[in-house]
Amino acid sequence: MTKAEIVQALYTRVGGFSKKESADIVDLVFEMMKETLGRGEKIKISGFGNFVLRDKRQRPGRNPQTGDPIKISERRVLTFKASQILKQALNPKNGNGSHAVSSADGAGARPSNSSSGIVAATPLAAAAATTSETAKE
Repeated sequence: MTKAEIVQALYTRVGGFSKKESADIVDLVFEMMKETLGRGEKIKISGFGNFVLRDKRQRPGRNPQTGDPIKISERRVLTFKASQILKQALNPKNGNGSHAVSSADGAGARPSNSSSGIVAATPLAAAAATTSETAKE
């Protein structure tokens, strides 16, 4: 998503603002975030995550092409840690409590594991695993 798409989404979803005002609001939010991070403060957005600016010290390294040792200069790095709410929204669970797995890789279906950790390799083993699971309940 681009900044222009964020402006357009604000314009269409919120309403009451012109496109110019929507663009000014988005610019203002990003400017406030830059200023806050520039002062070394954290940005916590409830239900979304945390932006933290970290100072890294100078450290020894090496040039990967030549193998020559070099000094990596000190610098500030921005890190983002997603909240649990955002993680859950991005990784929805299916009905049995495990994460949904797609077979888009073309490898075919994987064998299912029972709650006891036994892989059902044959129909007889699958029936035995199902029977033992229903007996536990």
